[in-house]
Formats: sequence, C-alpha cells, structure tokens
Amino acid sequence: MHLAFIGFGAIAAAVLDVLPTSALSRLTVLVRPSAEQRTEERLAELGVRAAGIVARPDALVASRPDLAVECAGHAAVEGVVVETLRAGIDTVVASVGALADPALQTRLEAAAATGEARLILPPGAIGGLDVLGALALGGDVRVRYRGTKPPTAWVGTPAEEACDLSAISEPKVVFEGSAREAALAFPKNANVVAALALAGPGFDGVDVTLIADPGAVANRHAFEIWGPTCNARIEIEGNALAGNARSSGTTALSLARTILDAKACG
Repeated sequence: MHLAFIGFGAIAAAVLDVLPTSALSRLTVLVRPSAEQRTEERLAELGVRAAGIVARPDALVASRPDLAVECAGHAAVEGVVVETLRAGIDTVVASVGALADPALQTRLEAAAATGEARLILPPGAIGGLDVLGALALGGDVRVRYRGTKPPTAWVGTPAEEACDLSAISEPKVVFEGSAREAALAFPKNANVVAALALAGPGFDGVDVTLIADPGAVANRHAFEIWGPTCNARIEIEGNALAGNARSSGTTALSLARTILDAKACG
C-alpha cells in the first residue's frame, strides 16, 4: 500500500510505529515547509528513510497514494481532505469533529461523490459505535457522554475560561452542551463526541459534559445510550498518547486498525 499522512505529529508517528512493515510499500507525508526537516528526523528515528516529504496538497495528490490519513486538525480537513477526496483518494479523517460544521460535511460528501472515493471515519479513542449504530436503526436514540482528562490536557482550550486549571484540587466541569458545540469549541479534545454523533443521533442529539480532574492519570470516556430496544453504558480509560496529552494512545491504534482494514478492503 502507498500510504500518505496529512500532518506528522505525535498521532501519525505512533500510527506508523505500530503498522507492520509489510503493510506499506511507499510513504508520502504532507507537512508545513517549516516542519520538513523535523519530520525527516522523526521518520529516521522510526527507521523510515525513503518517505517522500511534500509541502503542498497538490504534491500529495500528484503522488497518487492508495490511502490518505489526516492527522493535522480541523483546518487540514477543510484545506486538504476535500482535495484528496475529489481526486479519488480514499481518506481517513482523524479529526472527526470537523464534521460538526454542516457546510464542511456537505463539501466532504460532495467531494467523495465526485471522486468516487471513501470518506473513512475511525472510532478513535472509544468503542461501542457498532452497538450505537445498530440501536439508531431501531428508532429514537439518546446519548449522554462524559469525558474526563487531567488539567494539562485542557490547556489552550476554552476550559481555561471556566477555571484556573493550575489551581483546581477537585474535578471541575469545563463544558456542558451538545456534541456539535463541543466538537467545534474543543477541536483537539472532542473528536470522540463527533464519532458518537455520526454513529447515532447526530451532533445535536448527544449531550456532552467535559471535566478537568487533577486526580486523573488517564483519559476517561463514558457514555450512556437509551433506545427503544436496548440501553447501554460503556466506559473506557486510556492512557494519554506520548507527546500529546489531549489524545489517548488508543486513538493511534484505532487509526492503524482502520488503515489495515482499508488495505484489506482495497
């Protein structure tokens, strides 16, 4: 498989680290010009020396990868993923929360239709989306999600307006609202709520509570589902990804599994 990464930070590096060598025949990485040297050094640390590093979306498209994987945030979904899909390149979107913008979701779906490409949305740090998706077929489904992370994971987000993250001594609610509001306000912290919304009742049908907890040593995701045929509660606790406190290590593993599944289907 010729794999392309859109962005190469902690998540992409962790994905590449766990992918079997036999799964890749070629690698292309799109990064900002200022990050090219750092990316080359990081790839060398991972034992990858033959990757093509490009600084423009058109160069990535021209390389014709079998699969592209976005790991660069909401802006990259709008600025790059639309182009890869339109060019007929199947693309995995890690920043699922970007689809909380209905106009962007429409553009992505239209680009995928034009290019006859797959827009692939991984489950990320949570599980149970198969249950939720099945229950959603049976009628009205309600979902309530609670996400708990250490205070450091909320630095640089609107949570800083809710409290002094460096001074709290007990769990503090930093956000309450819909999945749409959470995904747009916390683009690096709330992709899991977008995954729940897309699998089930939509962005306005998931109630979200986000919590900063000084006692937390891992990222905790808990959600409850109520449906006409079944109720369910799922709770997952995952260690933070090395180098990125906002993401769980299971996010990288989920992406790697999604890549291997896409390879098998392709």
